[in-house]
Amino acid sequence: MRLATFNLLHGRSLTDGLVDPDRLTAAVRALDADVLALQEVDRDQSRSGKLDLTAIAARALDAPEHRFAAAVVGTPGEAFRPLTHDDDGHGEPCYGVGLVSRHPVRAWRVTRLRPAPVRSPIYVPGPGGGLVLLRDEPRVVLAAALDTPYGPLTVAATHLSFVPGWNAHQLRQVVRALRTLPAPRILLGDLNLPAGPARLLTGWRPLGRRPTYPAAAPRVQLDHVLADRQAQRRLPPVTAVDTPLSTISDHRPLLVDLG
Repeated sequence: MRLATFNLLHGRSLTDGLVDPDRLTAAVRALDADVLALQEVDRDQSRSGKLDLTAIAARALDAPEHRFAAAVVGTPGEAFRPLTHDDDGHGEPCYGVGLVSRHPVRAWRVTRLRPAPVRSPIYVPGPGGGLVLLRDEPRVVLAAALDTPYGPLTVAATHLSFVPGWNAHQLRQVVRALRTLPAPRILLGDLNLPAGPARLLTGWRPLGRRPTYPAAAPRVQLDHVLADRQAQRRLPPVTAVDTPLSTISDHRPLLVDLG
């Protein structure tokens, strides 16, 4: 069973700055993941051709189960608002996370996380860049209870805040939320935290330790696959870990093979 997490950068290539559905399909198909967590996912956004990126990923993997969970309605960096309920935002541009599975899903769970209460300085590269004060966005956790060849498994996808300290606070909230779901449990996603703090804050076991950002020459691991130590003995052993260079995004995907 292959698990993967991938921050898509809404499907954009750093080479030409475009979002091409065929290129996105090829990039996801190359991962050959049985469970794929996606971050920075668009639905009905003009910048990505009004595509449903989660649905494209599911077709690329021939996966019958998929779901998109919006964190905001609108476009990050421009104008956006929080969702008022899980079905909010239909017919409007949305942005969030996705989860794709080749294995049957018995139940879905969405948990919402509040944004940091203050703006935070972020370095923006390129002309006109530098330190800018950015308003944080609400975040979301999308969890699924799966039936797999190795038995029941809870998996979750998330993308935490870029604000130092607040992402740690959110990660503790994620752990508390996932502990209410059946074990064993695996968290996949861009936590905006390096490997050491992610492990220490959760107490969960990293299933793959590789740098994932920036894509061209990764120096830090922001993308993680973490297993709750409760009932981890029911998980098959890790047999391979990879971070292949993709044709899209400023992150590398993290792939973990089990069994």
